[in-house]
Amino acid sequence: MLSELDKKARDILAKNDRGGFTIPTARLYPFQWNWDSAFIALGIATMDNQRAWQELEMLVEGQADDGMIPSIIFRNDDDDYFPGHKVWQTKNGAINGTGISQPPVLASVVAQLAKAHGQEGLKRAKALFPAMMKWHRWWHECRTPEGADVVCTVHPWETGRDNCPDWKIGLRNMQTDPNLEPYQRKDIEHANPEERPSQEEYDKYISIVKFGREIGWDQTLLTNKGPFLMADPGIFFILLRADRDLLSLAQELGFEEEAQIIAQWIKGAEISANQFWNEEFGAFCAWDVRTGEFSHGFSNASALCFYADVGTAEQREKTLSHMERIASQTKFGQSSWDPDAPLFESQRYWCGPLWCQMNYMIAKGLKEQGEDVLAAKMRDDLKNVIELSGFYECFDPLSGAGCIGHDFSWTAALWLAWASPSLNQQTPA
Repeated sequence: MLSELDKKARDILAKNDRGGFTIPTARLYPFQWNWDSAFIALGIATMDNQRAWQELEMLVEGQADDGMIPSIIFRNDDDDYFPGHKVWQTKNGAINGTGISQPPVLASVVAQLAKAHGQEGLKRAKALFPAMMKWHRWWHECRTPEGADVVCTVHPWETGRDNCPDWKIGLRNMQTDPNLEPYQRKDIEHANPEERPSQEEYDKYISIVKFGREIGWDQTLLTNKGPFLMADPGIFFILLRADRDLLSLAQELGFEEEAQIIAQWIKGAEISANQFWNEEFGAFCAWDVRTGEFSHGFSNASALCFYADVGTAEQREKTLSHMERIASQTKFGQSSWDPDAPLFESQRYWCGPLWCQMNYMIAKGLKEQGEDVLAAKMRDDLKNVIELSGFYECFDPLSGAGCIGHDFSWTAALWLAWASPSLNQQTPA
């Protein structure tokens, strides 16, 4: 039987539907976002399998000619959002998009839905496979810099963890473009500025966009010569997991040649994963590729090592110790940034709040690695915070207050697919 929150979650997804794809929330994020759509599809699948697959198929329609699936797909103009496609000025696909990507969760969601939907699911997954393969190849070829063997990122926005303190190192090592044209932020008109990135950070974000635009969005050049280059454990672990799921699909669907390529990607990542291990701090951390400097704080991306199935027994034990330390200080779930580290702010975007999609992936990995109790706690924490505050973009892990965007699609979707008591599940999906 549907609860009132189940009905509310369904209503939010219907309200944010734009005719085959779903926006995260009105005004603040009025377009189709990459990893949002993947998680949203999980929620839609609890109501309508066909519509769930359509969400993913419309995401893939935005794929650029070089294989990248952009972080945002601009199907329409909306001057209420900045920076829109007129700022990005990409010319690399049938639909306007940004010049950067986002964490590649698509293959993992497709594999999950294909398993749940039988022969029809395998048929839909087979149709999507070439685009997913092309996107993963783009990550491995265009985002692996010269002289390195780990996939990296060229922009904090590409990580999905926009203003996480992890990126302070890379931002500190770059200059704001002195010829940056004046611009008007829209995010701070639609949300509390105290919960959004600072103006100094935003100037550097736009400086990177300006650099990319001036080189015609040559992605290899952007990676090797751009102003910002860091290795992100979030992207790395999510891509490794997605490669594993893509390999399973390739084997089941008969893509033998592609399976061999994917297997090599996985083998290489398993070897290079240890480069994210910060021995001094005792956790998997982000690091600046050009200087080798590590971030010194436990982020929710650090906990994705279980989701990617990497790390020695000792590394996993230390990771769990960090998670338990943080859980002793927060009331709800895994915070996006370490409460004991500098720059923790419980309501400022990725400087502290709980994020449902991250806790979902963390809990999924924990369950798969036998950490049932902690996995169940993370699901219960999300249930409790949504029951307390509703369907916000993220939540204060100390008080449970909702932060930034409200009536948020991926929060509604993961309530339906994972956290709702109506599911009567015993383990994370």
